[in-house]
Amino acid sequence: MKFSRLFIAVAATTALVGCQSNGSTGADMVMRNGYVYTVDGKNSVQQAIAVTGGKIVYVGSDEGVAAYIGKQTQLIDLAGRMLMPGFIDAHMHPGDGGRAMTLCDLKYQTMTRKEFQNTIQACLDAEKDKGPDVWLEVGSWDRMGMDGLDGDPDKSTLDALKTKRPIQVRSTDFHTVLTNSRGLEVAGITKNTPNPSDGKYMRDSAGNPNGICEDGAADTMAAVVPPATDAEKLTQTRAALDAMRQQGITSFFDALSGPENGKAFTTLQQSGELTARALLAIKLDPAAAATDPAKTIADAKTLATTYDQGETKVAPGVSMRHVKLFMDGIINAPADTGAMLTPYLHNSGTDKAPKWTAGKNVGELYFPPQVLNPLLLKAVEAGFDPHLHATGDRAVRDSLDSIEYVRHQLPGNAFRPTITHNEEVDPADYPRFKALDVTANMSFQWAQQAPSTVDGTSDHLGAARFARMEPSGSIARAGGRVAYGSDWPVDPLDEFLALKIGVTRSGDPQNPHSYGPNYAGRLNAEPALSREEVLRTITLNAAEQLKLDAVVGSVEVGKFADLIVLDKNFMQVPEAELARNNVLLTMVGGKVVWAKAPFVGVQQL
Repeated sequence: MKFSRLFIAVAATTALVGCQSNGSTGADMVMRNGYVYTVDGKNSVQQAIAVTGGKIVYVGSDEGVAAYIGKQTQLIDLAGRMLMPGFIDAHMHPGDGGRAMTLCDLKYQTMTRKEFQNTIQACLDAEKDKGPDVWLEVGSWDRMGMDGLDGDPDKSTLDALKTKRPIQVRSTDFHTVLTNSRGLEVAGITKNTPNPSDGKYMRDSAGNPNGICEDGAADTMAAVVPPATDAEKLTQTRAALDAMRQQGITSFFDALSGPENGKAFTTLQQSGELTARALLAIKLDPAAAATDPAKTIADAKTLATTYDQGETKVAPGVSMRHVKLFMDGIINAPADTGAMLTPYLHNSGTDKAPKWTAGKNVGELYFPPQVLNPLLLKAVEAGFDPHLHATGDRAVRDSLDSIEYVRHQLPGNAFRPTITHNEEVDPADYPRFKALDVTANMSFQWAQQAPSTVDGTSDHLGAARFARMEPSGSIARAGGRVAYGSDWPVDPLDEFLALKIGVTRSGDPQNPHSYGPNYAGRLNAEPALSREEVLRTITLNAAEQLKLDAVVGSVEVGKFADLIVLDKNFMQVPEAELARNNVLLTMVGGKVVWAKAPFVGVQQL
């Protein structure tokens, strides 16, 4: 249903009153007596703002805003609370996030193989009415943590369960699917099935698929499951939007989208239920790109034309102006598919007496330069901004090299490329982000200690590479633009925890999305971001990544009123408490889309 006209009722320190200025008219809304953190060029702090027609018309003092108060003005007393630009999550997967809420959920927990089996069996037992051909989908599997704790499972782990149903289990990083023998049978995956160009089916010593599907193979397996109906997709998308507005997200970048998501967001926009600005990216297939790059981009352009709504307006809309390329997989063990400049280490000793030495595996590079360069050039010529997934230092370097190639081919073109994740970057490449005007999109929650990193990946990377893992601070100090993306549902949607980790490089032992006292220290010696820097990553820097900075990302006159009010002042609380915050009010284009006490009276979807 559509939102009715929203009002902020009298409650506690909030007041809705009519006041008359020198004239009989005034702004639609005035919010005053606050700590207005603007994220302008000076990170200035003001007291009050005025909003008319969904745009900010005044930012300044309580005294100055009085001139904007008229008979019909909604006057809100912030009571000293922090108001700031709405969060812009510049890399996430809301379609998957909404769907994950409906799956058999492993809740991101690090499990033994037995706990893993028991949880999935409980889901099967709860669905005894489902027939033997109905897939059981399982989500939020901490594969990396399980591998470090109890070894990597395979199809036999699922085959031992009491069911005839096909099962697929999706890892938290979304790069791996584990399936049972029945699942392989339904999908038609056999010993003779070739690996896709951007992934692989893991196999036993006889060459038979063992149930682990990596990257493109995981996508192939996932596609075997019947898609959600239109009604189910809308329910999932509503759930995702609800989660986002409670987190203060006013714009988001769907980093792997398609017609299903485009249709869902457009439908909800038409019914008045789209509560954040939706920017969608189209995935480019490496095999298709290698065969016919011109057709690959032409097909993407056709899809974009269907859903892109053009110029950004006050009310939230849908845009499709980006293309997504997976340069590699992930650097985490046991996958080790992130493309590296030097080999991963492997244990040539025993579990009790490990000996980590360089092996032959340097990961997977899915777009070699001879494919990437012409493809990226055609994408930019077609008006797309490229968004490149790169976790390993080889993938990052090749991405930068290709962007440099396009810059030379198209001097003066204002395209805004992004490399996302950047978990391993060779220090020689830090300054290239600034030199080439490339945004480094980072997920700060990965810079906390966790079983998957401290107990596993660190050995595979070796001390030197682990010491520079998650280099957001180093890229920023080299002048690069760093923007934040949660990558939800790869991790739980917890923006304040991520921002806290961006500042401290450590988790919060009180937060269920951190890993407790045993993992409370800093991840490594990489420099952190300041509070000012980290707030800019999720506001103006993210807006610059998405070409929204002319209209959102800071609290400045002329920009859209995409705003949030916080329970606690992020700039003033102790570092240990940075993650212990809440959004009290979320506003998009001057419309309140989420509110909690003391900002009451909001009609919810």
